Amino acid sequence: MSDFNLQPAKDKIIYADNAATTSVAPAVLESMLPFLTKRFGNASSIYSLGVQSREAVEKSRNTIARCLNAEPSEIYFTSGGTESDNWAIRSAFKINLNKKHAVSSKIEHHAVLHSFKALEKEGLRVSYLGVDSNGLVDVKEFSQTVREDTSFASIMMANNEIGTIEPVKELSVICKEHGVLFHTDAVQAVGHVKVDVKELGVDMLSFSAHKFHGPKGIGGIFIRKGINLLPFMEGGAQENKMRAGTENVAGIVGMAKALEIATQNMTSNNKKVTQMRNHLIKSLLGIDRSRLNGDPVIRLPGNANFCFEGIEGESLILNLDLNGICASSGSACTSGSLEPSHVLLALGISHSVAHGSLRITLCEENTLQEVNFIIQKVKETVEKLRLMSPVWEKIKTMESAGFG
Repeated sequence: MSDFNLQPAKDKIIYADNAATTSVAPAVLESMLPFLTKRFGNASSIYSLGVQSREAVEKSRNTIARCLNAEPSEIYFTSGGTESDNWAIRSAFKINLNKKHAVSSKIEHHAVLHSFKALEKEGLRVSYLGVDSNGLVDVKEFSQTVREDTSFASIMMANNEIGTIEPVKELSVICKEHGVLFHTDAVQAVGHVKVDVKELGVDMLSFSAHKFHGPKGIGGIFIRKGINLLPFMEGGAQENKMRAGTENVAGIVGMAKALEIATQNMTSNNKKVTQMRNHLIKSLLGIDRSRLNGDPVIRLPGNANFCFEGIEGESLILNLDLNGICASSGSACTSGSLEPSHVLLALGISHSVAHGSLRITLCEENTLQEVNFIIQKVKETVEKLRLMSPVWEKIKTMESAGFG
């Protein structure tokens, strides 16, 4: 590594925000192009050009079902994870209005939390479970929270900010014992860790293509056979009359290809990514008053989330960007908010410390050289920002006085 020039070329971007979105894999783009050019037919048309598109959609449905160990009829295409989450939660509420209680957690994606908040205005009562300091939902507390009037629950499979993987299988068993529908937002998990819907025992599961090197604007939801959710969009007979709208054939084909590639290469990719992540974590935890957020072991392979006391995460991210490094302070869906992450606050982290957060999410396209450059620049930037920070000065003053 000694002969590696740490400074990237002026046009070189080190992308380390793969939890926000990923690049489209070349093979995925290649699979999509025919359906954007010569094979552009509407999949609902009965002439041959349309039939070709319909066949491509159904072939893709079969591929995705195989990757998730589902039945093809249990896979429905949507515009992405947010739509899938909304569909599962809003429909689960409407099909059982006699039971007006639901269970979720405080660290869910806002697509889930905001859906619940909207339904609370319609009479739903929601128990939002806390998590431990590593971001894990307590299985015993979950079991105690489920009651006679609980109709459904939604707990994410893996957290988008801190990477903690939740005990979904155990939670699903509890729901089945009580006749409660169970949904999991698996947007961050699908394509990165094993997702077997039969093994997990879930009733509904959301996923999104752009999280595993597929195109944006396309996702899906697994709905277990026998779960009679209401149609989410009206206006046509697409998706077995459950989700109207002309099929995004190119997107569907691309998503299937991306998931197939991700599933086939998962073991080797995860080995490489985990090694880089562990090196990154070990190196950045050497910074004074730094902490790793999320479970140190039960976490997504590429996720590393930190807090650095005495600085603002936004300033850190902007300075890293000046060095060609793309990272984030948390969810891309809340990047415009001045409030600290609701996920970090749920871990028991103070507002002041949570403001100094940094999320670095790697994928197999990253290299150890890039990770070493990130480490160098984070260390340099944290030091620079702390020299200008009155908060850091106060922390060090209190520390020297024996109050730190």
